[in-house]
This record gives sequence, structure tokens and C-alpha cells, in this order.
Amino acid sequence: MYASREDIGYDFGDDSKVGSKPIKPNPNIDGGWAWMIVLSSFLVHILIMGSQMALGILNMEWLEEFNQSRGLTAWVSSLSMGITLIVGPFIGLFISMCGCRTTAIIGGILNALGWILSAYASNVHYLFLTFGVTAGIGSGMVYLPAVVMVGQYFQKRRALAQGLSTTGTGFGAFLMTALLKYLCTEFGWRNAMFIQGAISLNLCVCGALMRPLSRKDLCEKYVVRSESEENRAKALSHSTETMKSNGVLSEEPEKKEEAANEEVLGSVQHIEIGGKSGSGRSMYGLRILKTVSQLTVTVKKGFALWYSSYFGAASLFANRVFVAFIIWALFAYSSFVIPFIHLPEIVKQYNLSRQDNVFPLTSIIAIVHIFGKVILGIISDLPCISTWNVFLMANFTLVTCILTLPLMQTYVGLAVVCALIGFSSGYFSLMPVVTEDLVGTKHLANAYGIIICANGISALFGPPFAGWIYDITQKYDFSFYIAGLLYMVGIIFLLIQPCIQKKQPTEKSTEEAQV
Repeated sequence: MYASREDIGYDFGDDSKVGSKPIKPNPNIDGGWAWMIVLSSFLVHILIMGSQMALGILNMEWLEEFNQSRGLTAWVSSLSMGITLIVGPFIGLFISMCGCRTTAIIGGILNALGWILSAYASNVHYLFLTFGVTAGIGSGMVYLPAVVMVGQYFQKRRALAQGLSTTGTGFGAFLMTALLKYLCTEFGWRNAMFIQGAISLNLCVCGALMRPLSRKDLCEKYVVRSESEENRAKALSHSTETMKSNGVLSEEPEKKEEAANEEVLGSVQHIEIGGKSGSGRSMYGLRILKTVSQLTVTVKKGFALWYSSYFGAASLFANRVFVAFIIWALFAYSSFVIPFIHLPEIVKQYNLSRQDNVFPLTSIIAIVHIFGKVILGIISDLPCISTWNVFLMANFTLVTCILTLPLMQTYVGLAVVCALIGFSSGYFSLMPVVTEDLVGTKHLANAYGIIICANGISALFGPPFAGWIYDITQKYDFSFYIAGLLYMVGIIFLLIQPCIQKKQPTEKSTEEAQV
């Protein structure tokens, strides 16, 4: 799904050669350029996820500028955050056709355009289109390649690599909160968004760093991984059959398409050779025809790969734990997003703006979030620790903090709860690892795309729902209570399904023993 044939190329060739020759460790996997990919992903998280976590500053400016309800205004931020994650499965189509690098560069331009156009907004509905949709789609086109490329370049210590790259969210939330607050104070929110749009063009640089692995590199990586999991030969043949069934290695259509392209090219060259007798218009027309035919072939291949990946992954939904994981994702992410959007308003209501200006509560969440991701990633890599247990404990801590936050009326109390929210939300770095444990490496890209899509739906409806509850009750307390209870429902689903799956084999074994 998230890789084109340039990014993931399976060139197995002769299996006997692969089995007979010792495989040398590739310097680009788990080292070398892999750390540049981590740096690129780190910067992407700063510029995209970090700036989205700082939207509470702009949300207050929009409330004062347009005098709309909190529920309606919150849709601007939630659209941007939600669409960034929801478009994941569809961005996979672009990656299948163009590759991660090109997709990320186009996304960086689109994201910057959304920020710049939003500076000229005349009402909230205009922001829905420019910032919510345009910048949101652009963010999604950069974010997904950044996550997927780290997974491609790392085999060992993947949890640590993901943890290091995603700490950019915490750094970004801290830096962007301070930056947007300064820019809004000095230049106004419109000029602040224009400047932020110029800064977002650096996403194109991050995309340029996403150098695709060669076919040889990725072949070696997957061969090494198959050795650790099961018999190498079986894994290779199985992968080859799978790719052939999905149309990736199907040679006959490719040969036909190449023959068609060569035929068009031959026609063009024939006219060029007899240039004096042939007309210039005919030569120009054939060149356009050649370009269109090549583009059509690329689109067909990309769509076939994307379609086979997603609709061929229907077996994922037979995994009950994975379905429970999706239900959890539908409720979980909103509990993390709501404080970032509405905390500045809560601080203003509690008359704590002076303390918050010295050290904003959202910055506390962001800084501790950095340490949470790294520490939880290191802990989960320990051989005696279960990643699943670390993941569940972090979720329990986070939901407890969400339910406790409305009870705090002082800056110190809110700061302590925000610090715990930041640390426990570090479980985000474990999500790709947990997903891989549930569905396996083969379906990781598809499964993770579905999970972050569910997170996007949660981010889309969470902040507007909290604002709507405030418009009715004139308090944010019920917003956090309801969000926390829904989050707890998702955690309960995660706890129930593994117990059911453990119970079923024991029941079957007792029945077989009786027979």
C-alpha cells in the first residue's frame, strides 16, 4: 500500500542464489541513510503534528475574530487534524504511483498553500476549506510517507527508531506554541499563518530526504527478516506468490505495456528521422501520446497495487483483537487532542493566564511527551517486558488523567495532570509495533493505515464535540468526562478480546480430548 515499486521492489531472481550466498548486512538498513530518514521524519512531526497541537492559540484568535460558537470554530482545527489521518488509505494510492519522496514533496507544497490561503480568511467556513481540507490533505501526504519510510529502513530497534522520530510531535508542540503565540502577538494571526506557511515549505526538503531503498536492499532486508521468523525459502516463495497474485510481479501485462510504449516511441523516432517529410504537428502529437500512454500505465499499475493491497487485506477484520484495536482508536485520539485545542480557553476562564504565559500547559504536555515516547520505546524493547502490557498501562494512565483534569482548578494541579498526560501519551510510538504484533509484517502498512484512519475520525469529531458540550453547559467538565468514558470503553474492548481468544483454543482442546 504505502510503497511504490520504486520504494519496495522485490527482485528475487533465482532463489537458489539467494540461499547459497551469504547475505552481507546492508549499511542502509538500521544504519547509514536510515538515520537521515529518522531525521526527516522527526522534522515532519515537528512541522505537521507539532503545529497541529499548537492550534489552540489560533483557535482563541478565531473565536475573537469571527464571534462564532466554540463548537463551530473547533471544526477548523479538527478538520485539519482529522483529515491528516483519515486520508491515509487514499494517500497510499499516490505513494503506489509516485513513491514516498514525490508524494511528500507535493504534500509539502499543498500544506504550505493551505496555511497561506488561510491568512486571507473572511469567515470560519472559508477556513474549513483552506486550512481544514487543503492543509489537512497536504499534511497527510507528508505524514504517511514519513512514518512508512522509517519502517522500511529499520529492522532492529524499530520501536526506538519510531520513538525518536515521533518525538518531533512533542518538540513541535513546544516550539510551535511559543512561535505562534509570539507571531500572533507581534504581527496578528493572519500574518502568523502566512509566515507559518513559508516555514511549512521545509516539508519539501524533508520529502527530498526520503530516498527510496533499492530493490537489492529491500530484498536483503526481507530475506534476513524471514530467516528470523521461519524458513527462508518458504517465506520467499510465499512472498513471491503473493506479489504475483497482487499483480506486482506479473510480467505479461508489463511486457505488453512496454511493447506499446516502445511502439509509440518508435513512431516518434521514425518521424524524427524523416523530419523533413513529416509535419511538426504530427511529431508533437505523438510525443504527447507517448507521455499520456506512459502516465496511463503508471496510474493503472499504482491503482492495481493499491486496490489489491486494501481489498486483499479483508482478512484483517477476521482478527478480533485487531477489530477491538480499531474500536479503541475511534475513541482514544480525541482524548489526547481535546486538551490541546481547549486548554488555552480553560486557562483563560480560570484566570491563570499569567502563569500560563510563563510556561503554557500545552508546552508541559509537549515536553514530557518527548520523554514518554523515548522511555516507553526503550522499556518495550527490553526482552522481559511485553510491549502490549506497556501499551495498556499507558492507556490506563492517560484515561485517568483525562477524567481527573476537570477537578483541578489551580495551575500546579493542572500542570501535574498535563505532565502525566504527556508521558502516558508516549504510547503513540508503540502503535506501529503493537500493530505489527497483531497482524504481522506483511499486513503492517495496510493495518496501520486503517488504525490511523480511525484515529483521524476520533480527532475529527472530538474537539467540536467538546465545544458543543460547552455551548450547552457553559463548562468544559462534561466534555472531559464523556471523552474519558468513551476512551475507557475502547480500553475495555482491548482487554476483553485477548481473553476471548485465549478461551476459544482451550475449549476446542477439551472437546477434542473428549472425542
